[in-house]
Parts: sequence; C-alpha cells; structure tokens
Amino acid sequence: MAHFKTYQELDIYKLARDINRDVWTLIQDTSLAKDFKLRDQINGSSGSIMDNIAEGFGRGGNKEFINFLSYSRGSCFETEAQLQRAYDRNHISEDTFKAISLKTQDLSDQISKFITYLKSTDRRGSKFD
Repeated sequence: MAHFKTYQELDIYKLARDINRDVWTLIQDTSLAKDFKLRDQINGSSGSIMDNIAEGFGRGGNKEFINFLSYSRGSCFETEAQLQRAYDRNHISEDTFKAISLKTQDLSDQISKFITYLKSTDRRGSKFD
C-alpha cells in the first residue's frame, strides 16, 4: 500500500479483473449460461476476488487488508473449483479450464506473497500516517 494510491494500480487487482473478464466471457459464450446455479456461483466468486482486494485496500490498514486478501485468495480457489465443475459438465474445454485455472493459481500465489510482504513491513497502512 505504501507505493500505490489506488487499488487499481495493484498487479493482483489487474489479474483478478482479467480472470473476472474471462469468466464473464465463458458465461456469455458457452452452455454455462444455462447452468444457472453454477453460473451465478462462478460469477460471484470471480467478482469476489476483485471486490475483496478493493475493499481491503480501502480500509487503509495492513491488518484489515491482509484479512481481505485472505478472502480474495479463498475466492481464487473457489473460482478454480467451479471452473473444474464447468469442465466436468462439458461447459468448457480442457484448454480453457487449464488457461484460466493457471491464472487463478498464479493470482493466489501473488496474493500470498503480498500478504507476506504486508506482514513484514513496518508501515501499518495509510490510515496510520
């Protein structure tokens, strides 16, 4: 948070937004559109990745941000599991599943590293400046 004025500047947010766009494209372009429960779940979880990064950043404190980043990381795993279900139900191809799944795995790793950084820094967050 020390070097960023907005959450939109964070690489983790940019990747989360990219994943959310990928999921929305799947919803629009595949039979996933008619699997209402799964469609709504994956749309919600992929959006939650972004939303929790934004909300945590907006709290202004590292402890709260870390908490929301952990929710975001959990939503990455949830989205990946729902992608697996979409693949198992033949809504998406194996290549599509693997491509988006790799992004969710990369993002969860990046979030973990960012959490580690926030825990190690002496700066407590913008609300403490």
